[in-house]
Amino acid sequence: MDRIIWHSISLRCSPNRAFELFTINKHLERWLAKVADVELRIGGKYELFWNPNDKVNDSTIGCKILAMAVNKFICFEWKGPKQFKHFMNQVRPLTNVVVFFTPNQEYTDADLLHTGWRDSAEWEEARQWFEKAWTNALLELKDYAENS
Repeated sequence: MDRIIWHSISLRCSPNRAFELFTINKHLERWLAKVADVELRIGGKYELFWNPNDKVNDSTIGCKILAMAVNKFICFEWKGPKQFKHFMNQVRPLTNVVVFFTPNQEYTDADLLHTGWRDSAEWEEARQWFEKAWTNALLELKDYAENS
């Protein structure tokens, strides 16, 4: 049974701006990671680095954009941090994140789905860790979107 992380957040911006917050390096570096290397095309890199001095262990190195429709959605692969690396980062397929952008008056609803979780105690621990991590990240996103 596939477990899902789902979060929805309303951002006071256009769908175009919301999409850019997830796809342009300088924006990602303000709310999600210290360094971002995203190539905006299907098959392009979606690499984020939380510790630029340890790019192998604390990053999404090797992750790719799987699908997208500009200003509507983006889907990319995702890896786990060092404590989950031994099982999360070696499987195929990797976990995936899809973010949908829906206009809602002067807001854009961003719905984030993180899927691909396997059925074991260590996978459930990782899923719960990411549940909290995404909650915190999206609060940073909301603050950045509304104050930049």
